[in-house]
Amino acid sequence: MKVYRKELWFNTQRREELINITPDVEQALQESGIKEGFCLVNAMHITASVFINDDESGLHSDFMKWLEHNMPHEPKRYRHNLTGETNADAHLKRQFMGREVVVAVTKGNLDFGPWEQIFYGEFDGRRKKRVLIKIIGE
Repeated sequence: MKVYRKELWFNTQRREELINITPDVEQALQESGIKEGFCLVNAMHITASVFINDDESGLHSDFMKWLEHNMPHEPKRYRHNLTGETNADAHLKRQFMGREVVVAVTKGNLDFGPWEQIFYGEFDGRRKKRVLIKIIGE
């Protein structure tokens, strides 16, 4: 069994962004040489997310609108922010959108369903954060 590990680093311009990282994950898979196995992709920060969905701008807008409606960036609203932080909403958004994804690797490719892509969701950006890619297989 082979194991491959790679980190992606992000420092977004905006506080909240959704970034398609599928090409980066596919590149890591090619670098790994693994043909059959599993690929884990996870956000290594508690205010960021990794998830799978469609790469469609209307859907992304709907995600962000729903998140902001239900978990608004209103620093005085949250107990967490009594510690001096202002990012409680980002923690909640991460929890809702998810920490990680696992994708099967088949014949050297990510084994996706129709339209599936991998996204990095940033909810408290403008600082350096990382995503871990770990691929295990043969």
